[in-house]
Amino acid sequence: MSAANSVVITEQSGLGLAAVMSRKGVRPAAIGAALGLAPSEGPGRVGDARLALIGTGPGTWLALTEAPDPDWSLQLAHKLTGLASVSDQSGGYMVFRIGGNGARALLQHGAFIDFHPDVFRQGSAATTVIAHIGVILWQRDDTPTFDVATFRSYAHSFRRWVETTAAAL
Repeated sequence: MSAANSVVITEQSGLGLAAVMSRKGVRPAAIGAALGLAPSEGPGRVGDARLALIGTGPGTWLALTEAPDPDWSLQLAHKLTGLASVSDQSGGYMVFRIGGNGARALLQHGAFIDFHPDVFRQGSAATTVIAHIGVILWQRDDTPTFDVATFRSYAHSFRRWVETTAAAL
């Protein structure tokens, strides 16, 4: 963990992550009925620490749990049998939590997204590029705190961008 100019970044470990892709013709409501929540039809995050779905595209979500059982993605796939494909991505992504008064300004320096609190608020999500690095990001709360998922192989470069940009704020 480090802090620079009111930005705090922490690496989140022990998360369960999975890509969920609905089958052709399956509506998000059917996915939601199977999982007990109402997934967003667009970019957005719904759910809680037990299971959250972050919309990444039409009929696709990043599923996230903060306390995964060893076979959590298999359990998820079982619940979505016939509705969606599930692929465990827990080892493929690194999730950074970015908070502090400068978090919004920091992300604005990297992504071509309007992060004004009237537009991008708790539950908002986006799949975009920051410093040429593909990311999935969402706002966790109104503090504001953001989570940013990137491929693990780019995590070091992303963290370096965060620290360099935060120092320049």
